[in-house]
Amino acid sequence: MLDGVTLAMGVTGSKLEKALGDQFPEGERYFGLENFGNTCYCNSVLQALYFCAPFREQLLGHSSNNKTSEADENLLTCLAELYFQISSQKKKTGVIAPKRFVQRVRKENDLFRGYMHQGTLTNETKCLRCETVTARDETFLDLSLDIEQNSSITSCLKNFSSTETLNAEDKFFCDKCCSLQEAQKRMKIKKPPHILVIHLKRFKYMEQLNRHKKLSYRVVFPLELKLTCTMDDVDSEYSLFAVVVHVGSGPNHGHYVSLVKSHNHWLLFDDETVEMIEESAIQTYFGSANEYAPNIDHGYILLYESIAGDKAE
Repeated sequence: MLDGVTLAMGVTGSKLEKALGDQFPEGERYFGLENFGNTCYCNSVLQALYFCAPFREQLLGHSSNNKTSEADENLLTCLAELYFQISSQKKKTGVIAPKRFVQRVRKENDLFRGYMHQGTLTNETKCLRCETVTARDETFLDLSLDIEQNSSITSCLKNFSSTETLNAEDKFFCDKCCSLQEAQKRMKIKKPPHILVIHLKRFKYMEQLNRHKKLSYRVVFPLELKLTCTMDDVDSEYSLFAVVVHVGSGPNHGHYVSLVKSHNHWLLFDDETVEMIEESAIQTYFGSANEYAPNIDHGYILLYESIAGDKAE
């Protein structure tokens, strides 16, 4: 081990290089991340973000322009250092030990807040008496969506932005009427982000069980997505480039892996292991059509990139 880099490529690396052959992307690096005990979720998210090109480029720029001392070190600088370590490897494949970053996360994970707010939600409430619309903007890190059995991301997004009536005990205090009034409330995306992160609420607290339960519902997430819940009602088009997958039957145990699209190839990152998968395999992570199906691998966090810029060119 040297500076956190495993020098021996092993069978996994050679298999991946052999599978890609002369199609191996020039300048790209595919490195697994060592698991330090219960760090598979962290590893999976790190891999997904590494292949978010705008995010990686910003961090690599930060790493090359700033030399930080231990006193100035924070999560951002540790992550920038990790990504630089991966991208600057002489070998194309291998394993990296993200020890410094993981240590920093464990030391002060509250620093992770605030780096990635990129979009804006607006919460609109319309008084049904005077028809005054009150809007409140909120920044968001990701869209957390409630899920239902045999549904799709599109239907989940429609439910997210559907109109809710506030009445009875939930009446809205209208500043114009100076009293509680019945109102209609809806959530819209005011500013669509370049990178859209969708979190599926697969872990639900069940009062009758007095514990959380994993929802293995089948939720279809397409490779190409049209975002319709925007303020101007103009569709924003996105392309799927990463999926964080939860493997296991319950919320308190299990494993995480990530699926990543890089240069038109799909790769499975499972801690130290990296391998190619067929695009058609993505659908096996949609979920289970019935509650007692043996499938335990389910899409949990989805990362989409806007393709509007590509079409403009």
